[in-house]
Order: sequence, then structure tokens, then C-alpha cells
Amino acid sequence: MAVRDPYKVLGVARDASQDEIQRAYRKLARAFHPDINKGPEAEEKFKDVAEAYAILSDPEQRRRYDTFGADFRQVPPDVDPAMWARTRRGAGAGATSWAGAGRGPGGGFETRFGEDIDLDALFGGGFFGRRGPGGWGPVPGADQEAELEVSVEEAYHGGRRSITFDGGRTIQVTLPPGVTEGQRIRVAGQGGRGVGGPPGDLYLVVRIAPHPRFRVRGRDLHVDLRLTPWEAALGTSVPVRTPGGEAQVRVPPGSSSGRRLRLRGRGLPNPRGSPGDLYAEVRIMIPATLTDQERRLYEQLAATSSFDPRKA
Repeated sequence: MAVRDPYKVLGVARDASQDEIQRAYRKLARAFHPDINKGPEAEEKFKDVAEAYAILSDPEQRRRYDTFGADFRQVPPDVDPAMWARTRRGAGAGATSWAGAGRGPGGGFETRFGEDIDLDALFGGGFFGRRGPGGWGPVPGADQEAELEVSVEEAYHGGRRSITFDGGRTIQVTLPPGVTEGQRIRVAGQGGRGVGGPPGDLYLVVRIAPHPRFRVRGRDLHVDLRLTPWEAALGTSVPVRTPGGEAQVRVPPGSSSGRRLRLRGRGLPNPRGSPGDLYAEVRIMIPATLTDQERRLYEQLAATSSFDPRKA
């Protein structure tokens, strides 16, 4: 039976590279996979995509398709392409069957059209090269991607996560300590189902959820450090919370809002190198309401100080 044009099925040009063919296959296989797409035509489209990929990913099958067209599987292996083209033109548009009637003087096949002959029987079986269900042979499953949102604490410590997909499938995933935004975690054998071949892999793309305290920049963490005016002016040492526990940060005298104080190595861990840093950014806080004594002290400071921040 003639196959659909594999180039049209995958949506690629006839001169597409193998990388382009593989990318198109993975995208379409993911879109029409029966575990993901419950549409009434999804399974048939998935089979078409699998067959098209089986043809175009095999250099020999692709060459034969390019040479003989949609019924390339019905052409004997040693048929001369030029002779095939001539006989096709001579047979007319209505000719649909190829019959071998023995070898001619030149070693080629003498041909005639319009007569149905069982080529499998003629050549001892297996002539069509059927290699698996549907005639396209084992096809490995497509790799798939899914986003995985984790908290800053999970990114820092790692751990185990249970993930449930549409259709009720649940898998257990181990998060290594120090995962970062955009990192891909490979889960072997949990991707798309193969057609007579092994399943693909699942790649989980890490997304770090917004946090009320920490801001994540790569492996570095940023946190606001709230100080009173006198702490910022006189200097102090204050505790700051990190995902790995409490740490002390020394505030130099004369620290203005926006100053960043670095705690080296207190960011996200790095299994293959140096960990990130934590940056505590100074935020000077003023009481919303003042007691009478606080007001008098501020008034004394205003009368005594010559500091003008607009001229600094």
C-alpha cells in the first residue's frame, strides 16, 4: 500500500537535514502522542508521523522513496531507476501494480502492468521488507519535555518529587541539590512510547517559583536587609535567613539603602564547582509613627547635622 508523503507529514523540505527531520518528528510525536492528545484522530496521526520518520531517518529508505515515490516498497531492490521511470510513463496514470516476470537478457526485470501478482510469494516472502507493526519497523519513542516548578528551598536542598501527568501517570523524580532556572533533568525511559522500539526520555525543565524573601539570579540569591537609620549609620551585625540556615552579616558604618553586602558561598550549591553567593541589599526603614522622645531626637539630629543627601 502506498504511503503518505513523509515530507508533508513531518512538514519538512525534501532537502531537510537529519537534525531537522528529528526535530520535526519529536515535535509532532509529542503533539499527537495518545498519552497527551485524546483527540479522535491523534492516534492515526501519531502512526503517520512514526512511519514518516522511519522512512526519512533511514538513509536507504529515504533514497528509495526519493527515487521511486510512494510505492517504493513494491519495487524490487535491483530495479534501474531510469527504467522504472520509463515504464511508469509508458503504463499511464492508471497503472498501479508492478509484476516481475523473470529477468531479461540484461539482468534487469522484464515488467508489465495491469496484472496483480503476489510479490511476497514470488520472491519467497518478506519482499516488502516489513519490519514491524504497520510495516515501518521499530521506531523509538520521542523525547518529551515538561516544566517542573520548584521552590527556592527545593532548589537548594534537592529531594524527591512525585509528578502526575494527564491521564493519571505518576513518576518519582530525584532533584539534585543546586538545580537552577532552565536546567533540564533527564528521566530515562519516561518519554513517548515507541512503536516496537524503546520509549524516549523525559526532560524536566526547572522553573523556580517566586519566593516572598529570596530573588534568584543564576546560583546567586538576593534578599532585602532591613535596617534602622542608626544601624545603617553606626554599623552593626545582624542575622539574615538563608535557605541553608541563619547567617550573620556585618553592616559597615555609613551604609545607605541599595548597598549590597555579599555572603560568599551562601547561595545555591553547585555540585560541579563553587556555590553561588547571597547578596543582602540594605533597606533603611523609618518608623511610620514616632514617639515624642523619638521626634525630639530626630529634631536634635536635624538641627545638628550638616549632611545633605541631595548634594552627596
